[in-house]
Amino acid sequence: MTTSHRRYFHCGPELFNYTPRRTHEVRVGSRHIGGDNPLRLQSMTTTDTNDVEASFRQATAIMDAGGDIVRLTTQGRKEAEALRPLHERLRAAGYDQPLVADVHFNPDVADIAAGIIEKVRINPGNYVDPARTFKSLEYTDEEYAEELVRLETRFKRLLAICREHGTAIRIGVNHGSLSDRIMSRYGDTPAGIVESCMEFLRVCVKEDFKDVVISIKASNTRVMVLTMRLLVAVMKEEGMTFPLHLGVTEAGEGEDGRLKSAAGIGALLCDGIGNTIRVSLSEAPEAEIPVAWKVGKAAFSRAGHGMIPGHACPTFNYLDPERRPTTAVRNIGGDNVPVVVSTRLKGETDFGKTRPDYIYCGTHLPKELEDGIGYIVDAPAWEGKANTYPVFRPEDLLFAGMNTSPVKFLFLTYLQLGEEAKAFLRQHPETVIIAQSNHANRQGELRAMAHELWREDLKNPVIFFQHFEHTVAQREDFQVQSAVEMSNLLFDGLTDGIMLYSTLDLPVATQDETAFGILQATRLRTTKTEYISCPGCGRTLFELQETIARVKAATGHLKGLKIGVMGCIVNGPGEMADADYGYVGAGRGKVSLYKGKVCVEKNIPTDQAVEKLLALIEQERKTEC
Repeated sequence: MTTSHRRYFHCGPELFNYTPRRTHEVRVGSRHIGGDNPLRLQSMTTTDTNDVEASFRQATAIMDAGGDIVRLTTQGRKEAEALRPLHERLRAAGYDQPLVADVHFNPDVADIAAGIIEKVRINPGNYVDPARTFKSLEYTDEEYAEELVRLETRFKRLLAICREHGTAIRIGVNHGSLSDRIMSRYGDTPAGIVESCMEFLRVCVKEDFKDVVISIKASNTRVMVLTMRLLVAVMKEEGMTFPLHLGVTEAGEGEDGRLKSAAGIGALLCDGIGNTIRVSLSEAPEAEIPVAWKVGKAAFSRAGHGMIPGHACPTFNYLDPERRPTTAVRNIGGDNVPVVVSTRLKGETDFGKTRPDYIYCGTHLPKELEDGIGYIVDAPAWEGKANTYPVFRPEDLLFAGMNTSPVKFLFLTYLQLGEEAKAFLRQHPETVIIAQSNHANRQGELRAMAHELWREDLKNPVIFFQHFEHTVAQREDFQVQSAVEMSNLLFDGLTDGIMLYSTLDLPVATQDETAFGILQATRLRTTKTEYISCPGCGRTLFELQETIARVKAATGHLKGLKIGVMGCIVNGPGEMADADYGYVGAGRGKVSLYKGKVCVEKNIPTDQAVEKLLALIEQERKTEC
């Protein structure tokens, strides 16, 4: 498959029908990844690995929560050797889950750890290349080839040790820690991220070493999803079947972290990509496991569904999708950000933190209409009042054609998108489709519907209506399942609006906030401050959860800003490179502040750092004004 052919990768029937990617099996101690094995759930300790007692308690908490694999920070030789008594203690206590050493900057540490535990994670960005400095380097082709020889020579030493001890490897690329070498040749692009990984994979293939799992992570969900799609395409081109680990790094905490992880990981799982996952939350590590389980459950619920007879639009590019072209109807479609439609059938008036763009009222308009909100009412009850619009069903197309409203809405399913409906939509470009599905794989069916509209050159905007009933029991379940179901519809550029509805006792304000949160998590619409925060590990240089709470309390009113809160420099400056400001651990009790990629103040005591951050932001905003 040539580069020109990659744009059509995954655009056949599998775009609409759940088809798991086939991989070979990788043995990681007592757990196998890929092949016909179930999805494996992972987390990572936040303790100092030298503290065997504390690491034991946290590792067992993760395992007791259902974690299959536990990763530990392994900065140096001391930490690598500390893995031995920890491993022995866990086995003596009856725990058989494998451990993973997380190694950065020092390949010798990876060699030591490979002889002690079941798996070693290395980062291509700093395994043999020096730490990223954001410097532009120039290489001739010959010099670049010499660098690859240096990489291969050193990496083969680790492969030999792993082969001797039966140790698996994770090649874990982080968007935030690409080497200056890769950045200088490929730029900050998905192609560069993928090549950073492929350089190592080609050595594995050459050495016939198959116990390798791959991950490519980013805090930007769109970058993460599109890069993983490209990696799968490139591996397929080169005949590789390595299993994949998925995660959105620095996702944050609370609901924002859950929505980002569910959208990013869920999009790939729904396309059959991924064999093991980690939901990275800035919370206790064991809290990640139940959320990861819910993400997997939401994605895999479509397995075994009935065939969806969809046909991809020939101009759609799965690896680099652009927004489906639509004609703007009021503020829906065209170049407008996706809108949020709230379903309020009982006259609810509470708005919480966000106000929806439209409210679907059913048969009853509120007595008082809020300024700036459009009200959608069932067509027989529409009276032509300002800022009110009728909604029709497919059986009412004749009546809809005679309606004088400047904006019309049409509830529609894929099966109802027949010739009569298409003719109506052509004649009435002022009609916005509210797409819905009861299919077991409703994401696939809604995807197929959008592609059919695209193929027919019908430019009516589409709002996707996701309706949840007894399958969603709690607020977190609703948020996770909503983000998973919407994920690819958003990343593929098919969405002009979101309409979420739960029949359970969830406040409508929660449903609206979830819709806005999903749009922000997928970088399509910003309605609040975004925080890029790491989950913490043994390298974290301050109390992470307390610090995040303080930063949020001080900056939560600054709508539209992206602020990074990072425990150390491994991924900190890189992952928050597109953040406006950064707060990064620089040493025990010390913090450095960043504006974009530039460090503007170093080694601030932690008890002064939040105030300094706020002062920096306020000063910059005054300067901009």
